[in-house]
Amino acid sequence: MSNYTNRAVILNQRPQGEIKEGDLVLEERPVRDLKDGEVLAKVLWLSLDPYMRPRMNDAKGYMDPIGIGEVIVGESVARIVESRSDDLKVGDLVTCYSGWQEYVVFPGNAEMVYKIDQKDNVPLQAYLGVAGMPGRTGYCGLMYVGKPKAGETVVVSAASGPVGTVVGQTAKKEGCRAVGVAGGPEKCRYVVEELGFDACVDYKAGNLEADLKAACPDGIDIYFENVGGAVTRAVAPLLNPGARVPICGFVSAYNAEDMNSVETPFHVLKALDPVPEHRFFLVTEWQDKHQEITNILADRVASGELKYRETVAEGLENATEAFKGMLKGKNFGKQLVHIAD
Repeated sequence: MSNYTNRAVILNQRPQGEIKEGDLVLEERPVRDLKDGEVLAKVLWLSLDPYMRPRMNDAKGYMDPIGIGEVIVGESVARIVESRSDDLKVGDLVTCYSGWQEYVVFPGNAEMVYKIDQKDNVPLQAYLGVAGMPGRTGYCGLMYVGKPKAGETVVVSAASGPVGTVVGQTAKKEGCRAVGVAGGPEKCRYVVEELGFDACVDYKAGNLEADLKAACPDGIDIYFENVGGAVTRAVAPLLNPGARVPICGFVSAYNAEDMNSVETPFHVLKALDPVPEHRFFLVTEWQDKHQEITNILADRVASGELKYRETVAEGLENATEAFKGMLKGKNFGKQLVHIAD
């Protein structure tokens, strides 16, 4: 057997509503010996993302649910520590879907494993945030679904998070008016003063509809959907003819005990006349552009053009609490777990 011992967070039972004690459990597991063609990677940084919560439910979505006893899904930055593959050597840094664990074994030629060509002034963990999957999600959703034109108004919910951060700053680069929606005065101030948005509406302030209307005097041409619920309802009457709505997710509903009873952005948008152009999308639709877009975003991080924030939890044992907090908006920017150096 291998000399390594792994710790992993597994799905012990399916959460009913919010995650509770006993739903996710930290277990120790032995690491098996490598077969020919395989590598062993040590996880350095783990990404926590909202999509993980619906996958804990026993419901078929755009991806299969996590099985009971299985490791919680997630992307990480990892270092190869053993190799029996010609594709990856010891010391290589990669992004991979390791899940919530400290070590992972996979084929050296596995799909969705990408060697990191780290650029100067780009920290490793940025390849899980604005220069990683969330950043590519924001970029692709805006550019290929939203199709912004100079002079248009772009609104993005969860504006201080890694997806919203990229959407707003990319919209500004395309010559658009960028309006964020975020929770609390500190996040809103950051979105305008540091990220360079034209305005940011505090959905917690109690005047969402009026504040959003004041921030969008010419209506809304693109609404990038991350949140759902009250934000979507406030946006809907302001959508201009020809508006586009890329739907990335709707985190406000992810802790619902019965997803079938939730009002989704699709319900709100389909009730409008005319119905705006809208669709749910996955970043994997542009998998062939993975490296190209990663390089675009990493270059913007390296130059200081693309700004971002992070919230870091230390150690795998703190991942569950960090994840629960993220679903309630307690994080500021990208939520990460630092596991090893």
